[in-house]
Amino acid sequence: MKTFFYILILACFFSACQTTKKAATPRAENSLEKQDTIKITNTELEYEVIIVDTGFETWMASRAKPRSFYTQSFLEARNSDYVTEWNSRVTASNYSTNLYQMPIDYNPGTDYGFEVNYILYHYFVFFQEKYKQQLSSHNPRF
Repeated sequence: MKTFFYILILACFFSACQTTKKAATPRAENSLEKQDTIKITNTELEYEVIIVDTGFETWMASRAKPRSFYTQSFLEARNSDYVTEWNSRVTASNYSTNLYQMPIDYNPGTDYGFEVNYILYHYFVFFQEKYKQQLSSHNPRF
């Protein structure tokens, strides 16, 4: 009986060590980062939107309203406000350069399509929530 007890303890020890080792591998972290990269391109308009922010894809899946909830004109208006404030913070010295690294080239007169505006809008909402920033006086709809 003692032998069985010692074997059981050893088996639990080895299985616990093995589980910990697998969870801490760097490869698992890299795959999560890759999942949080969203890329939208349109060769006709010659633009590319790349969003790389840990947690954004998960946030979109769990928090974003369905596409039918919004109109393109609503999204364009909000994105125009958000981009204007974002770009002013890029050049302002009193905001973190870690958060506002580069300006966003968004022209309100250009039709980027619904999908780009939908994802961009939700990124701004995600960004405000995650980093405790307020880009406009609007309360986000999500």
